Amino acid sequence: MDKEFTLTPEQEKEVERQLAYLQRGVVEIVPESEFRRKIEKSVFTGKPLKIKLGMDPSAPDVHIGHTVPLHKLRQFQELGHEIQMLIGDFTGRIGDPTGKSETRKQLTDDEVKKNAETYVQQYGKILDMEKVTIYYNSEWLKPLQFEDVVKLAANMTVARMLERDDFEKRYKSGQPISVHEFFYPLMQGYDSVALDTDIEIGGTDQKFNLLMGRTLQEAYGKEKQVAMTLPLIEGLDGERKMSKSLNNYIGIDESPNEIFGKSMSIPDELMVKYYKLATDMPMDEIEKLEAGIKEGTIHPRDAKMNLGAKFVEMYHSKEAAEEAITYFQTVFQKRSLPTDIPEVTWEGESPIWIVDLLVELKLQNSKGEARRMIQNGGVKINEEKVEDVQLQVEIEDGLILQVGKRKFIKVNKK
Repeated sequence: MDKEFTLTPEQEKEVERQLAYLQRGVVEIVPESEFRRKIEKSVFTGKPLKIKLGMDPSAPDVHIGHTVPLHKLRQFQELGHEIQMLIGDFTGRIGDPTGKSETRKQLTDDEVKKNAETYVQQYGKILDMEKVTIYYNSEWLKPLQFEDVVKLAANMTVARMLERDDFEKRYKSGQPISVHEFFYPLMQGYDSVALDTDIEIGGTDQKFNLLMGRTLQEAYGKEKQVAMTLPLIEGLDGERKMSKSLNNYIGIDESPNEIFGKSMSIPDELMVKYYKLATDMPMDEIEKLEAGIKEGTIHPRDAKMNLGAKFVEMYHSKEAAEEAITYFQTVFQKRSLPTDIPEVTWEGESPIWIVDLLVELKLQNSKGEARRMIQNGGVKINEEKVEDVQLQVEIEDGLILQVGKRKFIKVNKK
């Protein structure tokens, strides 16, 4: 980094404040000495650091697990640093091979564009998007000539690529690795070259990709970025990484009742981790909460209800959080029907097969799902469990259908 400089006592205090705040919940900073130096330089010159978060828009919905790096960006943003939100519209066509046991399906331009728009809209629930600069890496990756690509690839060996856990496992097990997958980390690293990034953040599973940015910035004569890794949040099953495909997630665009209800399913042992990584609750308050749970002065259920309410307030409103609490207490704790059940007017045939009825009312996506829900005891009519999957339902005014714990609908005749 550049020449020496001397901080005033006030500036030194500000450096320590930023370091303490930004290191919350971080797994690793590579290297820590350069991180401190970058913060010192920023405080001394008054010039904000460039903080990058890259994402390939391979799925349209954001869940609580995705918000961990967003909260870290928010912290940098509050300290006046510049946020580089990098939409991988070009790399998204390849797909990040991290953690994958097979080659990813390539996305079309339309799929990438649609997913990117959804990400930006949902990220605005956490970040001040007016102070975020959005970049699309097709701007600099698409114009590269083949000569440029060869030059880029010359900075990395095949042996180094095979050090990646996912590539190594696939190679040893004889599963195919397409050559184009090796270009994903190279292109992600080149993004940092193009943007002159100071700090790049990502999950612990992204460490290889983040460090590639340092390698390529050095190769192209740039100041090397610092890599900051953050924990991955386990999903509602308490074991695997939160994922929509595993159905162990809480989506930030879900309804208040859904967010709150799912929050009550978070395993007790993970609750404090969710507070630390997925909320902006002050650390001293979280530490008091953690101590209270251990001492038995705070019941885990109460702490979980507070967490669920906080999530609803963050992504909807305080009023919605209060209503979600009331709904949960009414339906689950008092075991009574909610007062705001949505109503529909039935214009179809009667009687009707229960499976068809569930699909027609969009309470289930398919007949197969409807059958399984009935067989698992998850369907009730007027608070009576449906035992017979072949049941023919006679539609009458005020008929109440319940699917699972949180889906209700009142059916009226035309």
